Amino acid sequence: MLRFAVPQVWSNVIRWEAFITFLIGWIALLAFPWALLLLAAQGFIRGFLGHHRCPSHWLWDKLFESRHWGGVKENAGAKMFANKILLLASTVSVLLFAADHSFWRIPCIALIVFSFLEWAFSFCAACWVYGFWYRLFPPR
Repeated sequence: MLRFAVPQVWSNVIRWEAFITFLIGWIALLAFPWALLLLAAQGFIRGFLGHHRCPSHWLWDKLFESRHWGGVKENAGAKMFANKILLLASTVSVLLFAADHSFWRIPCIALIVFSFLEWAFSFCAACWVYGFWYRLFPPR
């Protein structure tokens, strides 16, 4: 189902959150893998409950809006799907790390790459897949 019933989000707030995800990904990869739990929590809140219920999104939204840095409004449904992928990848990475398996780095690196694409180029791979899916299989 397409999620048009949720409030739209500012593009620059989403890009800023992607930059923070990028930084946390590097922190996890280089020093403290448990930092991925923060990304899992954010992915759960923003992916299932909505961006408007995430404390960090609310903070960045208010800050960017007060300074007129918001950018353009975007469909939050696609971004919610992207955050579900964030939840999945960060959870898998944490579980692999907890199991003392070296493959935990693979989903962590994927998060770093895709969050870089979002904040640097505003290209959301999960959003592209989301839109492609609904072009192939439109809702009835």
